[in-house]
Formats: sequence, structure tokens, C-alpha cells
Amino acid sequence: MTTPSNERLRTPLAVTLSVWNALFLREAVTRLSSGRGAAVWLLGEPILNVAVMLVIFTVIRMKVVSGIDVLAWLIVGLTFISVYKRTSSQVQNAISANKTLFGYRQVKPIDTLLTRAFLEGFIALLVIIITSAGAIFLINVDLIPDDAGMMLSAFFGLWLMGLGYGMICSVTVELVPEFGKVIGLLGMPIYFTSGAIFPLHSIPQPYLGWVLYNPLAHGLEVARLGVSSYYHVVNGTNLTYLYQCALVSIFFGLALQIHFARRILIK
Repeated sequence: MTTPSNERLRTPLAVTLSVWNALFLREAVTRLSSGRGAAVWLLGEPILNVAVMLVIFTVIRMKVVSGIDVLAWLIVGLTFISVYKRTSSQVQNAISANKTLFGYRQVKPIDTLLTRAFLEGFIALLVIIITSAGAIFLINVDLIPDDAGMMLSAFFGLWLMGLGYGMICSVTVELVPEFGKVIGLLGMPIYFTSGAIFPLHSIPQPYLGWVLYNPLAHGLEVARLGVSSYYHVVNGTNLTYLYQCALVSIFFGLALQIHFARRILIK
């Protein structure tokens, strides 16, 4: 006897896509309704951070960094580093925030990680667009990219790096909660050596060579080059290195998710 089409079992891919869609909508609604003005603060917080740094750099009267206007240099650095920071932070906490959903057999921990990463990537892209548009029209900063493809490549690489690092941290924090404090401490040197607020050109050798082991620095340098072809990137900048580190971290993160899946679910 044939089964009616409306009663046929859905394929695993269809189930996964449905779960991702539901989780994405749930995460978006939660983030937007978590408190008064949550929607405004969601976009306003990173934009405010950029505004504060712009005021600081304006006060010290620095005009040009490595062949590019200092305001453009700073806006690109702060908005693009937030792609990594926001994604890794939200992915890291995805499992603990969604444990009640794991009672449904269709929902796996990896689903919550991926949907949070997609949401954060979308929000980060909105922040970049809004901040850039505001800077262009309000303070006349030239942020119209010379190479939009290069900027998108840097954006995607930083997003992947945030996803991979967040996946690794999500497992370690679940297994050893105290490790969360270590991750917080590691975040500061990673941030300061990325070149988001300090020009890498000002770092002498051999220290610059050590700093370039930070894959985020390569993403920010390429993003700035995408804005202005006159920007002098640091020697040794290589976007491929960023992607290699991102893919390795994602692979390692997936391996941890699979290996400790049972312990995560029962913890």
C-alpha cells in the first residue's frame, strides 16, 4: 500500500533545515525581545563602541594610517573584528542557552551553534552597513570599497574563524566551566594583536612576525585594502592563512562536538 504524500517521512536534510529555520527564528526573537530597547541596543552597542574610538582618535588628531584615512581605518578594524568577537561569543554559549531544546530528538547541539553563527553573521553585516553608511553621509568618511569582493572575503573568513573558535570553546566550557575564565583572558591579547585599534606597522621585528601568527590580523588588513587600494598592508599578510586557520578550527570543533556529544547532552 502506498503512503499518501502528506504522510511521507521527510528526508534528514528537510528535517535539519526545518530545525535550523525554527532555531534561527527563536534566536532572533529572543535577542530582539530580551528587554526594553533590545533591538536598538543590539545594533547600537557596536556602533557606539566605534563612535567612542572615533572621538578618541579625532582628539589626538591622527589623520592617516598606512595610506588610508584614520577614521576609515578604525571603522573597518572595529566593525570587522566584531564579526569574529560576536560570532565566537554567541556560539560559545549556544549549548548552555538551549539545553531545554535537546529533549527533542531532532535538535542537536551543533544545530544551535550553527544557527547562532548565522544570526550573528547577519547582525554583524547589518552593523557594518549601517556604520559605514552613517560615516559616509554624516562625517564624510570615504568607505565606499575599491574592492567589495576582497572585503566580503575578509568578512567571511573572520566569520568562519569565529564559528570555529566558538565551537571549540562551547565544548570546553561545557566540560570544564572554569575554562570560561581562561577564554576571557585569552580574548584580550588576541584582540590587541589583531590590529583593530593599533597599527601593525608600528610593531618592530621580530615582534611583528609573532603578531602575524594571529589570523585575525590578516583578515583586518585585507578588509582595509578592500576599502582603499592605497592602503599599505603589512608584509606577510595572507588571507589564505586566515581561511586555513578557520577551517582547521571548524574541523577540530566538529570533532569535539562528535566525540563529546553524549556527555554534552547528559551534563
